[in-house]
Amino acid sequence: MDWLSASWIWIPVVVMAAAAQTIRNTAQRALSGGLGTWPATLVRFLYGLPVALLCLGLLYWVPETTPIVPHFSGVYVGWIVFGAVFQVGATAALLLAMQAGNFAVSITFSKTEVLQLMLFSSVVLAEVPVMHHMVAAVVATLGVVLLAWPAPNKLAGTGRQALTRASLYGLVCGACFALATLGFRAAAVNLEGVSPWISAAWGVVFAQSLQSVVMSAWLAWHDRAGLMACFRSWRVSMLAGAMGAMASLLWFSAYAMQTAAAVRALGMVEVLFGYLVSRKLLHERLRLPEKWGIALVAGAIVLIGLPL
Repeated sequence: MDWLSASWIWIPVVVMAAAAQTIRNTAQRALSGGLGTWPATLVRFLYGLPVALLCLGLLYWVPETTPIVPHFSGVYVGWIVFGAVFQVGATAALLLAMQAGNFAVSITFSKTEVLQLMLFSSVVLAEVPVMHHMVAAVVATLGVVLLAWPAPNKLAGTGRQALTRASLYGLVCGACFALATLGFRAAAVNLEGVSPWISAAWGVVFAQSLQSVVMSAWLAWHDRAGLMACFRSWRVSMLAGAMGAMASLLWFSAYAMQTAAAVRALGMVEVLFGYLVSRKLLHERLRLPEKWGIALVAGAIVLIGLPL
């Protein structure tokens, strides 16, 4: 099992995380129409928590030598709370973006997450990305912008003020996701003496426990019907939760192995997965900008893997 500690293992881990997240997003979209956005968001954490707890238990039960239980410092807990709060904040920003006039524009600007993360992690964690990771992040961001930017006919009739508001909410959403990733990476760095897999399992259990409790309490106060609907839609919710938990476990493992900016740059393959799946389901032909976008994202992925 030495390959689990190989220097390159973070790359397939990120690709698997992106694939799991694509499945989770598909299930969550199916839920959001009937449950509403906030209850569908709770499903991701509430139904994912048992899976995270199961994985944590297996990591301690399966190996011949039981791993140590790490020391959880106040700094570690603080970073987990920081990441969990901003992860929920990113969802709130997306909700505002949906009401901003042009959701596609908001999504496009939210994809500046990786570039914002490079800046934040350089300042806060002193993790200045190496040149090929920096170039890959810029190339991948350009590719995603080409993929996400709406066709001219979909922009017609959208006023300048609405576009400005949509762009602003998109940037805020990207910043929240970047800060959430920063928090989870900082927590992983502060948890010493354990493997990336143990670090990830504890991080996901803590974060999803906090998010489940806070969001359940909020919905119980503001939208009791939505909270009850989460339990009635348990079949699809279990799929969304399980895939969400697996994605989070893999993301957190990658954060413990590699810098956050490199992980999220490679993680843009998720956009490629989701885009190709939706195109396959809708049987739509690719526009020229979309073909260029796919090529740029694919090129960025190759660029990240070249030095190995």
